[in-house]
Amino acid sequence: MASVFRSEEMSLMQLFLQVEAAYCCVAELGELGLVQFRDLNVNVNSFQRKFVNEVRRCESLERILRFLEKEMEDNVEIVKLEKYPETPLPREMIDMETVLEKLEAELLEANQNQQTLKQNFLELTELKHLLKKTQDFFEVRDDFFSEDTSGLLELRSTPAAAAAKLGFTAGVIKRERMIPFERLLWRACRGNIYLRYTEMDTPLEDPVTREEVKKNVFIIFYQGEQLKQKIKKICDGFRATVYPCPESATERREMLDGVNTRIEDLNTVITQTESHRQRLLREAAANLWSWGIKVKKIKAIYHILNCCNIDVTQQCVIAEIWFPVADAGRIKKALHQGMERSGSTIAPILTAIHTRMAPPTFNRTNKFTAGFQNIVDAYGVGNYREMNPAPYTIITFPFLFAVMFGDCGHGAVMLGFALWMVINEKSLLAQKSTNEIWNTFFSGRYLILLMGIFSMYTGFIYNDCFSKSFNIFGSSWHIIPMFKNSTWNKDVLLDNTVLQLDPAVPGVYSGNPYPFGIDPIWNVASNKLTFLNSYKMKMSVVIGIVHMIFGVILSLFNHIYFKKYINIILQFIPEMIFIISLFGYLVFMIIFKWCHFDVHSSQSAPSILIHFINMFLFNYSDTSNAPLYLHQKEVQSFLVIFALIAVPWMLLIKPFILRANHQKARRMVRDGDQFNFGDTFVHQAIHTIEYCLGCISNTASYLRLWALSLAHAQLSEVLWTMVMHNGFNSSGWAGLIIIFIIFAAFAVLTVAILLVMEGLSAFLHALRLHWVEFQNKFYVGAGYKFSPFSFKHIIDGTSEE
Repeated sequence: MASVFRSEEMSLMQLFLQVEAAYCCVAELGELGLVQFRDLNVNVNSFQRKFVNEVRRCESLERILRFLEKEMEDNVEIVKLEKYPETPLPREMIDMETVLEKLEAELLEANQNQQTLKQNFLELTELKHLLKKTQDFFEVRDDFFSEDTSGLLELRSTPAAAAAKLGFTAGVIKRERMIPFERLLWRACRGNIYLRYTEMDTPLEDPVTREEVKKNVFIIFYQGEQLKQKIKKICDGFRATVYPCPESATERREMLDGVNTRIEDLNTVITQTESHRQRLLREAAANLWSWGIKVKKIKAIYHILNCCNIDVTQQCVIAEIWFPVADAGRIKKALHQGMERSGSTIAPILTAIHTRMAPPTFNRTNKFTAGFQNIVDAYGVGNYREMNPAPYTIITFPFLFAVMFGDCGHGAVMLGFALWMVINEKSLLAQKSTNEIWNTFFSGRYLILLMGIFSMYTGFIYNDCFSKSFNIFGSSWHIIPMFKNSTWNKDVLLDNTVLQLDPAVPGVYSGNPYPFGIDPIWNVASNKLTFLNSYKMKMSVVIGIVHMIFGVILSLFNHIYFKKYINIILQFIPEMIFIISLFGYLVFMIIFKWCHFDVHSSQSAPSILIHFINMFLFNYSDTSNAPLYLHQKEVQSFLVIFALIAVPWMLLIKPFILRANHQKARRMVRDGDQFNFGDTFVHQAIHTIEYCLGCISNTASYLRLWALSLAHAQLSEVLWTMVMHNGFNSSGWAGLIIIFIIFAAFAVLTVAILLVMEGLSAFLHALRLHWVEFQNKFYVGAGYKFSPFSFKHIIDGTSEE
């Protein structure tokens, strides 16, 4: 049970393993997940370690697995098992390498063949479209020498040009390149060409990217060899594919028939190749997930073995491990199982190491406490075996959040959302979402659950539900007696916009306050805000001071556990005297005033603020502010003097006692640690000043509880008045539709502003109150986290290593 309030007791041991058994023993420890290995080869380059070749082989296998997974991502489903496969033996890695390398080679060959076949299919398809479209082009050949081709017309007028034969180039080009292609041809050839093009009816598939590509068929008529070479270079520059095209229609038809035959044959071969490829992928998909887990485990084991030393005889692996003392039996059992699995006859040896190194901090958690422990660790991992704030944070964090967020309605919505996540957590976990925001909310589902519950609790105390009050027990104030007593009548109602209930009138006040929370009559009172401000401000101060005093009390348990008894006398006691004498007394005055003055005597109640200021000024001559109780002057003077004595008590005595203890120890042992009195005194002065001023600033910081609670209540009231209230002004079927629309807007604004934005704001403020105002009283948070070698963490991607 002590481990709940402190981190686990850790042990550092040296582990000796036979080389043949090292792999299996480390594998068993990885399955257990309770051992942290120290890197004994920090100064050795990662490429010079013993098992670097095995790690590289694992990385090669991971590359093959990534390749296979990429090939399957479109249309092959990877089979995942419910349980992780067992860690394979080293010899199984060789078999797995052989299978995966063979599978990769076959798949690469199938992909290459398929790509070649699809490239041929693409070219034949393009040629098929080209042969069909060129028939139309040749039909307009006789119109080539027209008014639009004046350059060629001038050439034709010369005898040499007339005897020349008209040539042409046909091909295919991507559609988006057609316009610049046409423009460049016209300019480069100075208009001495005739270009015709048309779009292909169906898009084609690129054999490399497997994306659809839209292309155009073109034909260029020209005259002369020089233009032919120029056109060829431009086609190459635009990556246009040029195909041979017969001039006669008969030859084109014969070629088209041959192309169609070849396309049919290619389709058959492509189908067979794809079938073979899919068969390979389906066979691999059945084992791909298991292979991936096995390779990760093997790689992790060799990574750990690279952190170990090997003796000069090359027969023994030496490791240093941290582990919880409570789990020593389980670790020894795991090592024995690893020895048996490897077939070794030499048992692993564990030897305790005495070290001055600080052990890692390990706080054992479950799915409920993990979220609260993460809140604490986000500020800083605790020192080894110091008090863990997480068990107290389970209650105080959602409570302080709820003080700022208190509303029954909003708390119920938050509770419903958290309950949905908790009830469906198994199915939601199985989805393994990669959305970071969702994973953050889901990880804190139990924290949100408690925040919702506490928000409903404080909502009942504030008697606030969507800015409206419940009247469950009946108000303690009644209006009718004011009319019966003739204090109020019609004339009074007409002459006054605001009326005040008089508790002196019999029957107006029942004599007992509302049984639980704020009386619902305050919801209609004009001075509601003044009353709630006073109440919430004082409540924030009381909660804050109690929270801080509790933090100082927890520091006592640290001093006792670490046997720093001097800190109890010279630090804990003066700290308690200081905070209780001043701020504890402030709490006493608030509670005393609440209990002593009721509705009948509240008008004569003195001001706590004035009394608290006069307490430090030693000023008791103000007759307008009556004392709270008899002998108040003597009590307050004693408390102030006592608090002032506590300051030099903390500041001066401890450094001198530490110096005296060091000098005494130095006389007994000549070679001792150096002691710097100046540093010690400065450190103690900083601590004293920080604590004394921190008590003041931290108390003021807790007023954020009041400020955010006020803001939340006012925003809730604005939303109700400005939005939801308007839906009640209409009646009939039209009113039904209007209230439906208005409620939808009200719900959206409530969730977006009050639940998300205000909820996040209250969460961050509660976080700050715990990190700064509470934990600085006892929590150092300068340790380092226990990072065990765990297959589960590595596979899930949550390893700290």
